[in-house]
Amino acid sequence: MTTPPLHDPIVAIEAAGAALADDAMRRILVVDDESTIRLALSRFLRTRGFDVEVADSGTAALDLLAQKRFSLMLCDLRMPGVSGLDLVPRALAIDADLGIIMLTAVNDAASATEALSNGAFDYLTKPVELPDLQAAVERASTRRLRTVERRAVDRLIREEVALRTIQLEQEKGALRAMTISVAETLINAMEAKDLYLRGHSQRVAEIAAALAVHLELDATTVASIHTAGRLHDVGKIGIREEILNKPGPLTHDEFAHVKDHVRIGLEILSPLNHLGEALLYIRDHHEHWDGGGYPFGRAADDITIGGRILTAADAFDALTSKRAYREPMTAATSLEYLRTQTGRLLEPRIYDALYAVVQSGMVEGIPRVK
Repeated sequence: MTTPPLHDPIVAIEAAGAALADDAMRRILVVDDESTIRLALSRFLRTRGFDVEVADSGTAALDLLAQKRFSLMLCDLRMPGVSGLDLVPRALAIDADLGIIMLTAVNDAASATEALSNGAFDYLTKPVELPDLQAAVERASTRRLRTVERRAVDRLIREEVALRTIQLEQEKGALRAMTISVAETLINAMEAKDLYLRGHSQRVAEIAAALAVHLELDATTVASIHTAGRLHDVGKIGIREEILNKPGPLTHDEFAHVKDHVRIGLEILSPLNHLGEALLYIRDHHEHWDGGGYPFGRAADDITIGGRILTAADAFDALTSKRAYREPMTAATSLEYLRTQTGRLLEPRIYDALYAVVQSGMVEGIPRVK
């Protein structure tokens, strides 16, 4: 799948700059309760090419901000009603891109500093010198431009990351499905040669997934356990047929050869690291709760939860299936036998889950035990 290129940040910056060049983005709001100051500031700013509107209170300013977009707001610090300190966060809540310059008395610098911490860009002391006002407006305009550009680029990057994440998950899912399909083809070919193993992997997968659901494991873990159930015996491709179909007991060497199917399966599947936890579950599906299993002799909680579940599902299906050397056991008899193996082969709570699942009849093809 071809990966689309990231959005060009230069394009994003140019788009943001174009938006700022719009007439609405040259609009300044002057907020002061003194009419002479409002008049003087607005006249000066209009001579500098800005579209200026005025408000005589914080409340009036909020009303205007809700109706129109402004690039900057000059705001007196001390006003009756809604003060300049109160106005700053409320104005930014309406328009996060608004640049704010505070107007304050000489002895109120501490309050102006507080306004800066709340999001204002700058402050000027009264009486305001016009050259200082022009410099402050230019600084605030430049800072606002950079802020808008940065936000535009950040937004595009977040969107691109989200898009790539979705695409990667789709690619991973497709690769996973293809991998499982190939492995299942190998398993089906293997099972087709052995009447006694036919359908075993699918049944183990269904039983194991039902156990995981009963134990209230999360959906991702349930899916991984189901996948591991489908693939757990892929290593038997490397086991000699005369041993798999032997009608009598296996010799020590023959059993050692059969046990090697776990290692062979992991060698086949280990390059497919996108299978994730399923690989660990396959590794552990012949480990025993008491440490007497193989290939590593893991015990108790050192065995993955998926491995413990697969051990129970695999054992139950093996007991209830016909083999070359014996007839199948009933579900009830199999459960009774496995009960004697709790604490040895099976974790007790896994056995309890197996008993509940079989008794409920929730797995198709397994007769309900009453």
